[in-house]
Amino acid sequence: MRERLQKIIAQAGLASRRHAEELITAGRVRVNGRIVTELGTQADPRNDKVEVDGRRLVAESLVYLVFHKPKNVVSTMSDPEGRPTVATYFKEAGARVYPVGRLDFATSGVLLATNDGEFANALLHPKKDVPKTYVVKVRGTMEDEDLNRWRKGVDLEDGRTLPAKAKLIRHEEDKTWFEITIREGRNQQIRRMGEATGFFVMRLVRTSFAGIDHEGLRPGQMRMLSAAELKALQETYGVPKRIPKAVPQRARSARPTDESVKSARTARSGTKPRAAGRPAPRSPAREGRATQRGRS
Repeated sequence: MRERLQKIIAQAGLASRRHAEELITAGRVRVNGRIVTELGTQADPRNDKVEVDGRRLVAESLVYLVFHKPKNVVSTMSDPEGRPTVATYFKEAGARVYPVGRLDFATSGVLLATNDGEFANALLHPKKDVPKTYVVKVRGTMEDEDLNRWRKGVDLEDGRTLPAKAKLIRHEEDKTWFEITIREGRNQQIRRMGEATGFFVMRLVRTSFAGIDHEGLRPGQMRMLSAAELKALQETYGVPKRIPKAVPQRARSARPTDESVKSARTARSGTKPRAAGRPAPRSPAREGRATQRGRS
């Protein structure tokens, strides 16, 4: 199968697609011994000899992971402020993977990661309406009529939010826990919805993305998506194009920096919400051990 050179270079783990384009235009890429500088050039990674600076490329196997991002970790590969990033954790992924979208610095929970750009782009495309489910703790006592504003859409400075699914979980003195599923990806959307409706968001955990949850994963742990999960994504969103035959690995932890360890511990120190009228679950707010399922 013929693919664009920048995609081949990125899948080999040598560079991001943007950097790969710079390598091509700089004349550092050869295909079958010929220097190529045109960005639209395609090649067959299996049958063509693709070289960068004289080094022949071998495409990485495609990897699809779910990562339980701790609080106080930036969901980018680098941070100009020097804060802990997911890059520290992804070193244990066995491939050059990147996060699929982002989670706020103070938000923990499900974050997918992959080296398949087509997979990531499809799940982030607005037309796909990918559901994202969160458990939210806000300051104030919310009733069902208050949640109706969230369900119908909240007016923000960048327009009204799309209708959402929301259900009350429980009250905790003058605090409220509830679950919400949205199909947008605006920056800090849920926190801004809280400000707009008078309910300050105190804690935010993403429990599901496109139907994938982090059950059994502690903050900082990751696992490969199973064949069944990938098949479900393929049937719903058309990606991945091909499902790897490799057997999924069990959950594994990265070796983060001391700051990241501290962040992960902080993420495990709160109180996990439980449904109204139900007994408290075992290990209540350890976000990595028990999660609210939220596929819609």
